Amino acid sequence: MQMKTECRRCLLEELSREAFQNIYRYIESIPTEQRVPEPVYRQRLALCKGCSNLLNGMCSLCGCFVEVRAAKRLGACPNIPKRWDRYQPPETL
Repeated sequence: MQMKTECRRCLLEELSREAFQNIYRYIESIPTEQRVPEPVYRQRLALCKGCSNLLNGMCSLCGCFVEVRAAKRLGACPNIPKRWDRYQPPETL
């Protein structure tokens, strides 16, 4: 019997996008003005993938799904020092 190993530093989309359809539907339902642009979202996820606190698509510091937090304009990295500070989108006027 082959056992699956725990996936450290994996995003939900790498684990099983089908299994987490509701999470992705939620992200898509976030109003545009409350979401970050796609390049910022992807940069945030890349930074999360390099973090030792990522475990199975969740942040072990706060328990969030990192893909949801990364999509939100007001989302912030809970790590100290914060990983996303340089990638905050400009405020909309």
